[in-house]
Amino acid sequence: MLNKKILVEWDRKHLWHPFTQMKEWMEEIPVIVERGEGIYLIDTEGNRYIDGVASMWTNVHGHNRKEINDAITAQLNKIAHSTLLGYANVPAIQLAKKLVEITPRGLNRVFYSDDGATSVEVALKMAYQYWRQKGEPRREVYLHLDGAYHGDTVGAMSVGGIDLFRKTFDGLLFESAAIPAPCVYRLVAGQNSDTVRDYCLGEMEKVLQKREGEIAAVILEPLVQGAGGMIVSPTGFLKGAAALARKYNTLLILDEVMTGFGRTGKMWGCEHEEVVPDILCSAKGLTAGYLPLAATLTTDEIYEAFLGDYRDFKTFFHGHTFTGNQLGCAAALANINLFEKTDLIRKIQPTIEHFKDRLQKFYTLDHVGDVRVCGLAAGIELVRDRITKEEYPATEKVGMRVCQEVLRNGAMLRPLVNVIVLMPPLQITIAELDGLLEIVYNAIERVTGEQSRA
Repeated sequence: MLNKKILVEWDRKHLWHPFTQMKEWMEEIPVIVERGEGIYLIDTEGNRYIDGVASMWTNVHGHNRKEINDAITAQLNKIAHSTLLGYANVPAIQLAKKLVEITPRGLNRVFYSDDGATSVEVALKMAYQYWRQKGEPRREVYLHLDGAYHGDTVGAMSVGGIDLFRKTFDGLLFESAAIPAPCVYRLVAGQNSDTVRDYCLGEMEKVLQKREGEIAAVILEPLVQGAGGMIVSPTGFLKGAAALARKYNTLLILDEVMTGFGRTGKMWGCEHEEVVPDILCSAKGLTAGYLPLAATLTTDEIYEAFLGDYRDFKTFFHGHTFTGNQLGCAAALANINLFEKTDLIRKIQPTIEHFKDRLQKFYTLDHVGDVRVCGLAAGIELVRDRITKEEYPATEKVGMRVCQEVLRNGAMLRPLVNVIVLMPPLQITIAELDGLLEIVYNAIERVTGEQSRA
């Protein structure tokens, strides 16, 4: 077995980590994960950590789940991969049928890719080509929310709203239109969640009116803007946005990459407001965090716009080498089977209620400005001053320091600047959840207390 010292040396010499300032990384001794058991990650030295963000919002049933391991092994003993370009395979067919059964009615066609960003890229290209083949080539602008995050491919960045992630690449991006995100926490005087919702929907309608016939699709993360700061939309915002998309005859793309597969307390976030999109993007929890696989689902109407004779060149000219990979599809089928076998959506409801109740305790901390929660996803926003809502400067790295303190006490988290994200595996027990929350509470209390005294 290689010792940690050698692994750290190789890491520093060869590996470039995502979303990481490597100059600072070189000054740290990293945790190197070697294995997982249930909700725990275990490093090369045998230390155990609660996986507080479900390995970047993906893990559902815990690590090393026998049923999923067995499904992958059984498939591996048959074949690991063969192309879906011009051919078919068994688990890809089976999974497509199953996804149609468990998604909102009318999403009858499944297109596979590799991760959340590629599922969005598929959706954008699908909508773009759809309108051209329907004789409306002016529809090439996408409407999204400020603070939106849909991935890091060029198309996904183009419909994103976080300047830090996209500004460097502005010259590569295509045109999009943004409206204010319905962020209830940073209200102005006299507003409430209803007025914020109505204002944002009003701004959306202004854009749809002004650019009528130009908007290819409205793209939203239903209920929660994840990387944008765990912003939870007011009740009715999603339903109102869907109604506006219909009113102005444009498509609705819902990015369920994070919100899908039980994270919000229902299988899909859009189910909370009985919204059916024209295109739905899924990844992350699709394979329960086991393997890279994504699916973009759409309607028969959109699919049929791509049908024609070969000479018409209406084909959707898009694909990935590992599209419909058998191992990924086998993992996804086992994941869905576990949802059904364990009645997981019903089972997690008491955990969700407990999570919401216990999070209220965080308001007793002087530098917690807001606690936003939806299902088993939460964001705790830290502020320098609760009254004025003054933010900590990003350069003070308060969120990162809280997560480092959490790590020292047995859990792994990753902040969104000053927002501490909690998104554990869905199978976490109430006792395990309490342990995680206690670690986080104590870490915030210690770090923000030290910051105040500095």
